[in-house]
Amino acid sequence: MSKRHAILLIVLVLVVDQISKIYIKTNFYLGESVEVFNWFKILFIENEGAAWGAKLSDIFPISDENGKLILTLFRLLAICGIGYWLRDILRKAGSRTLILAVSLIFAGALGNIIDSLFYGLIFNDSSNQIATFMADDNYGGLFYGKVVDMLYFPLIDATWPEWVPFVGGGNFRFFEPVFNLADTAISTGVGILLVFNKKAFGKKEVEVPEGDQNL
Repeated sequence: MSKRHAILLIVLVLVVDQISKIYIKTNFYLGESVEVFNWFKILFIENEGAAWGAKLSDIFPISDENGKLILTLFRLLAICGIGYWLRDILRKAGSRTLILAVSLIFAGALGNIIDSLFYGLIFNDSSNQIATFMADDNYGGLFYGKVVDMLYFPLIDATWPEWVPFVGGGNFRFFEPVFNLADTAISTGVGILLVFNKKAFGKKEVEVPEGDQNL
């Protein structure tokens, strides 16, 4: 997989991811949902934290604002590290599988960091209203944007039998998390690395001259 193909893949993921987020943000109320199938819904939520909505302030004695800033800065460092890794494997002619996986991870991480960095500046608050793109009354500053999530797959929505200890009579739902296309790209890339580990890392790397990377 060439550098050109990797860039095209990254751009494609970013464009589709951002178009879907901007559409949801400017057409849905926060918490609004549309049922596509009984096992798939479009549900608009905003994630201020890390995976599964976790916040640093839930773990450490810091404010939500400081936790958000630290998380965004960490994501920026992670993006730089992943970008350097991708550049290195392209330069060394890594396997197509490895380049594909790392390109997807990089694109997904970059898609979410765009939300964290800029969405607070270009949107107003979605609470009790549909947000406006490039609004004057933006809801946050640089580094304080919220990640837009919308893909929801409640594959099983049932009730535990009464005889089950501790949870009997309670609701059981699988799959609970709400995510976005950037998250999907990251998960797919990680999955490729786990499932096709030998294929991804088995090829002997041969450094490619700078002028040949675009072939």
